[in-house]
Amino acid sequence: PEPLFPYRFFELFVEAIKTKDYKQRVQSVKKLVHQLPKPNHDTMKLLFRHLQKIITKASKNLMSTQSFGIVFGPTLLWPELDSGNMAVNMVYQNQIVELILTECTDIFGKVNK
Repeated sequence: PEPLFPYRFFELFVEAIKTKDYKQRVQSVKKLVHQLPKPNHDTMKLLFRHLQKIITKASKNLMSTQSFGIVFGPTLLWPELDSGNMAVNMVYQNQIVELILTECTDIFGKVNK
């Protein structure tokens, strides 16, 4: 099965995370997230908001944003054909997940209660 980040988006997210300017990087990733198919977008929104709740208790559960990037980066997005350097891809995968976690409210909007 295809990952939560569809194959056709992998290189686009990698290019977005390479953007030097932080604000532009966030906006590029946000734009891509909003271009995802609705089921992927909605699942991602739910998952990342849930992970954010866990991160708020990092002092007890030892799961930081970086930890989740390491665990979920390679699980949520990977290239369809592994033609590149797996270690380099992993760095980008982790950074993409960390950025979405850090900027979750900006990317998905505020939580409606």
